[in-house]
Amino acid sequence: MKTVGKMNTKVNGNVERELMLIDGEWTASAGGEFIPVETPAKRGTVIAEVPRATGADVDRAVKAAAKAFESWKRMAPRDRGKLMLRVAADMEAQSEDLAKTLSLETGNAIRTQSRGEVALAADLFRFYGGVASEQKGETVPLGEQVLCYSRREPIGVVAGIIPWNSPVLLGALKITMALTPGNTLVLKPASDAPLAVLKMARICNALLPKGVLNVVTGAGTECGAMLARHPGVGKLSLTGSSEVGKSIMAAAAERIVPVTLELGGKSPQIVFPDANDDQVVQSVINGMRFTRQGQSCTAGSRLFLHASIFDSFMDKLVKKLRSLKIGDPLDEATDIGAIINRIQFEKVCAYVKDGLEQKGSRLVMGGLPPQEGPLAQGYFMEPTIFTHIKNEWRIAREEVFGPVLVSIPWEDEEEAIRMANDSHYGLAAYVYSHDIGKALRTAHAIESGWIQVNQGLGILPGTSYGGFKQSGMGREYSLEGMLDSYTQRKCITVNLQY
Repeated sequence: MKTVGKMNTKVNGNVERELMLIDGEWTASAGGEFIPVETPAKRGTVIAEVPRATGADVDRAVKAAAKAFESWKRMAPRDRGKLMLRVAADMEAQSEDLAKTLSLETGNAIRTQSRGEVALAADLFRFYGGVASEQKGETVPLGEQVLCYSRREPIGVVAGIIPWNSPVLLGALKITMALTPGNTLVLKPASDAPLAVLKMARICNALLPKGVLNVVTGAGTECGAMLARHPGVGKLSLTGSSEVGKSIMAAAAERIVPVTLELGGKSPQIVFPDANDDQVVQSVINGMRFTRQGQSCTAGSRLFLHASIFDSFMDKLVKKLRSLKIGDPLDEATDIGAIINRIQFEKVCAYVKDGLEQKGSRLVMGGLPPQEGPLAQGYFMEPTIFTHIKNEWRIAREEVFGPVLVSIPWEDEEEAIRMANDSHYGLAAYVYSHDIGKALRTAHAIESGWIQVNQGLGILPGTSYGGFKQSGMGREYSLEGMLDSYTQRKCITVNLQY
């Protein structure tokens, strides 16, 4: 079943039945089945349906991308860059619609999260559009009679798999990093949050040659797994959990294809005694990603506070957090929205219960969600903070992916660094001190791929971003990341005496 030019139809009253993008056409799945998409702000409310892609759909998408690759890779890099810039402009023109859709399906507050995510996604198109011509090789001096040079060439068909927490941003990241150097892409968004990605794909499809970008929707265990193992895919790129990352690596190992993995985290935030001020309190809140309900791989969910400021800093932190409003993601007054779905909600609740049951732990804010009232209608949870937690406890070691912060005191700098590094994750970290020498010394000692000093901001285009240990491999968001992860180097040696 194919529908050209039309993206959705109305079914079941106001519920829209969306289509996926294969070879420049909007299409249902070969099996004709659809998956409901619910809004987390109101439990059980279906806002749309998306196709349940089959193996036949994945195969068709990969073959379409492979066919488009032959002409796309020959396009001048600057011309591919111009198309990225045009996508950026069109995304900005439709940013409010994208942001509203994003808030509806993810539960993220439109004012504090969704508008910013869409703006950053457009910036990614603009950034990579601007550096498209930097796909340069090198020359190697082997003597006057020999010309030795290298060139950067695209890999082929890239399979991009993204999660539900920042789907537009991460979708834009996979699109720009794959397409700009001449690859083609089959993108698989999370089944919980595919709608805004499909709208972004619609913008791209109006400008790009058919087959360059394909989007298949469905369950990760179904079409995601089939995509990862498809013999026509030359590169795998995943943003997701460490567990899924292991399965992607296994699939890549079967065919020896390159992978880029941005995985989980349990990021430390270390506060020195001279940083006991309101600015750092706000940065800690930002670093924890509380306004995203803590649903971020970079969430600074382990707070290491110097013992001398522990109580006073915690007082300021709790006071600030209590001023934030939780509620309807589309309400302009809302600071914090909802957790994505019932499964994730119950997972976070289980971690909170575990923290409450630990002997000696102290709950200073939040806890289990309300059972009645307006917030009980959705998957809402108050920012939750535990103190008197030991670094080896489960709640301090495992990625909760929810608004749960554990705070641990320290007295010795080496002790703080040891605890920060005592993790199988190594994605992000945050250090706060007015003594820049001390702060940088600490940053250099922490085993994480991305560290911020005296701020808790998000990732910006141009940043070399990626993890250590089980937090992943490869780098994204930067020119170097694109060249290293999405191109392959070819060396050519010429005998000039022939």
